[in-house]
Amino acid sequence: MRRVSALVMLAALAAPAAALEVRFREWEDPDEPKWQELEAPFPAFPKDDDLIEFYVSATTTNRFFVDGATLSPGADGVVRYALVVRTAGGATNVTYEGLRCATLEYRLYATGRRDGTWVQARKGDWKELANSVTNRQQAALSRDYLCPSRLPILTAEEGRDALRRGGHPNAK
Repeated sequence: MRRVSALVMLAALAAPAAALEVRFREWEDPDEPKWQELEAPFPAFPKDDDLIEFYVSATTTNRFFVDGATLSPGADGVVRYALVVRTAGGATNVTYEGLRCATLEYRLYATGRRDGTWVQARKGDWKELANSVTNRQQAALSRDYLCPSRLPILTAEEGRDALRRGGHPNAK
């Protein structure tokens, strides 16, 4: 009986604390400017000579590449790039994406066609990075290469260097 009453009391005390935490997270400083995403035109379609392979996971047979020529850290804190995924079965998928380092989110801007053109994504909303066993290429790019310590790379060359080295020196 003591355990039950102790658990009820603990739950009663935790509920207001949880509500305060939620309110605190939703609160914004009125003096701080609201984040605004910059317009990002689609880059030239990736060329094989500009692809830099990067490691994602030992559990995937796919090969992952960033087109170093499209790597673009923006003044809005978003790092944009063309991603090329080659499957073990021979298929190639090309996307143009962005990483918002501060919030650990990614956005799909466009998908590539076989004829070397881009098609704007139907659903281009910001999504939380998934650090799952499969489909974790954005999480790997963010954590290991393009957003060390949740800060965006400052230059495209810094990102290309991190990809070539197998990781950013400041990645945790």
